[in-house]
Amino acid sequence: MAENYQAINWNVIEDQIDKATWEKLTEQFWLDTRIPLSNDLDDWRKMTEEEHYLVGHVFGGLTLLDTLQSQDGMTSLKENIRTQHEEAVLNNIEFMESVHAKSYSSIFETLNSSEEIDEIFSWTNQNEYLQYKANKINAVYQNGTALQKKVASVFLETFLFYSGFYTPLYYLGHNKLNNVAEIIKLILRDESVHGTYIGYKFQLGFNELGEGEQAEFKNWMYEFLLDLYNNEEQFTHELYDPMGWSESVLTFIRYNANKALMNLGQDPIFPDSADDVNPIVMNGISTTTSNHDFFSQVGNGYRLGQVEVMDDSDYNYGLN
Repeated sequence: MAENYQAINWNVIEDQIDKATWEKLTEQFWLDTRIPLSNDLDDWRKMTEEEHYLVGHVFGGLTLLDTLQSQDGMTSLKENIRTQHEEAVLNNIEFMESVHAKSYSSIFETLNSSEEIDEIFSWTNQNEYLQYKANKINAVYQNGTALQKKVASVFLETFLFYSGFYTPLYYLGHNKLNNVAEIIKLILRDESVHGTYIGYKFQLGFNELGEGEQAEFKNWMYEFLLDLYNNEEQFTHELYDPMGWSESVLTFIRYNANKALMNLGQDPIFPDSADDVNPIVMNGISTTTSNHDFFSQVGNGYRLGQVEVMDDSDYNYGLN
């Protein structure tokens, strides 16, 4: 006889982090259609063809990774949930990853011609470095253990996205493409919660392993990260060498790789700190947005309540 189907009861919470994360994510809800992207057209027309190429192609890469997260990433994580509420949170994350992916198409529609959009997606779907990291992550989603899948997700959310995020944050720091950057800041705000939440769930499982199992798992995790970093280094040089930005971007990537490890409760591997990152980009990465009345379309920000970004300290309890 089949087991009784269990209704989810939000009045009985097994893990308060599930409830806190659900509330944070729903407070942060946004849609790309409410950001006035066309206000950036004057900036766009003044930028060079080289800059147009870079912006379009970094967003193509980000679209690919968000597609992977929404189509395969969260589905694989839901196979190993601890609570019904965790599945609800992952459903929310899955939907927002689809919103993120669609947001880039809204940017393309505003800034690019049909021919340019076709070229961007063709390049994205064939670029060896993009395909390498997408396939590496997806292989773990399809065949990895529960803990390996969480590592892959955190590496994607908190590390691999950032070679793409550098560009809009750089332009924001120079007061260009402010509305495009507003979308990126909203995405960053989401990813901050996603990476920290999934990192917390990873730590619960990792702490249940024996000492030898932990050591073996750490070896796999650090090797996986270095493999992804080596590919990211080549990808960065391909995209950013023409602009002369590669070394600055790589510093930013290494800094965020360390942040991904910290989300997993692990020691950083690279020497780079926030002080080493381009201060213009670090200033842009602040994910607090100004209020935005999208009916009058005055100013930047998304008016849906004052929201603070979750940080590592929000997840400290329950791990000691």
